[in-house]
Amino acid sequence: MVALGALRAVNALSRRTGRGAGTVAGGRVALLLQPRLVASLATARQIALVSGTNGKTTTTALLAAALGGATTNETGSNMTAGHVAALASRGRGPVVLETDEAFLPTTLTSTSPDVVVLLNLSRDQLDRSSEVRQLAEKWRDALRATTALVVANVNDPLVVYAASSATRVLWVAVPTYWLGDAASCPQCTAPLAVVDGWECHCGFQRPEPDATYANGTLASTFGTTALSLSLPGRFNEANAALAAVAAAALGRPLLEAVAAMRLVQSVAGRFSLRRRDGVRVRLHLAKNPAGVAALVADDHAWSSPLVISINDEGADGRDPSWLYDAPFELLRGHDVKCDGSRALDLAARLYYADVDATLLRDEPLRASEDVVDVIANYTAFRHWMEASSPC
Repeated sequence: MVALGALRAVNALSRRTGRGAGTVAGGRVALLLQPRLVASLATARQIALVSGTNGKTTTTALLAAALGGATTNETGSNMTAGHVAALASRGRGPVVLETDEAFLPTTLTSTSPDVVVLLNLSRDQLDRSSEVRQLAEKWRDALRATTALVVANVNDPLVVYAASSATRVLWVAVPTYWLGDAASCPQCTAPLAVVDGWECHCGFQRPEPDATYANGTLASTFGTTALSLSLPGRFNEANAALAAVAAAALGRPLLEAVAAMRLVQSVAGRFSLRRRDGVRVRLHLAKNPAGVAALVADDHAWSSPLVISINDEGADGRDPSWLYDAPFELLRGHDVKCDGSRALDLAARLYYADVDATLLRDEPLRASEDVVDVIANYTAFRHWMEASSPC
């Protein structure tokens, strides 16, 4: 009770003084007072974890909606301190926790979840993150000990390698736009053969899916339904398919889960329509090659001009070399404006991709333009949020 009181007091003070969103500072203080607070708060709760390199926040929001408004760490504070704040926030109903990839083993142990949703694994924040195959090994070791049902993306070889150690797995086939970090077998390192899925001569191969999302329809052991969302993009439909299967596994009727997810229109500012300096903008987040691939490989009708904003602050990763792996060539024919602290690096990358690009600071947006799409990484996204207001 003392730890919980400290958590609420510190978070309230953080919000009141404008020092933060009030989701992390209190959790850190509470954990100092009671290190086992997560396990205590998780007792007798129905808990789902969502992890992966891309799509965690959106999938968490969709799954929370599918379960009828579950408690969640909706601000994206996805490590232990944020989990404490979410678990302490309200009620005794279901909880969906977005979980940082590196913290998944710890969170599995502390929360003993009912379901774990695994989206994808790819390189991220090159200056400080583990090599992605090391992360897959850590997941594999942690999942070997769990009793949770794992809902996993069967089209990502690294996810399959990690999840194969779990006792119970539902394999879900969804559109997967980036496999650049899984060209070789995670089991023996030989090149993977891509033939109606993927396989390796060592015996490691794509399992048969238990659920499949394709052409707007989700077919699973829980039923078959059309999957249309208010959120844009086929990558969000893939996230929703995994969330729907997880919700159904937790006892929510599939049709009710899908209907609830259709009501989600934006997630933590992503895909929201906002206004900046008289211009309406729609914000999209992409932080690594996989995120860019998911956005630009989609059939979304991008605005002209399209703004791409890239920073290199701590949360973004200091190394911008990932820009050369992102498939910007798919934006040929688009008028792109480069923004952020790495605008010149981005402009150089787009030059090599044969994409017409100018610097936003040299040619600002005009108020007469239609809705302008903005693709931004972490801190650049936050800057655009702070500099704009809801429409």
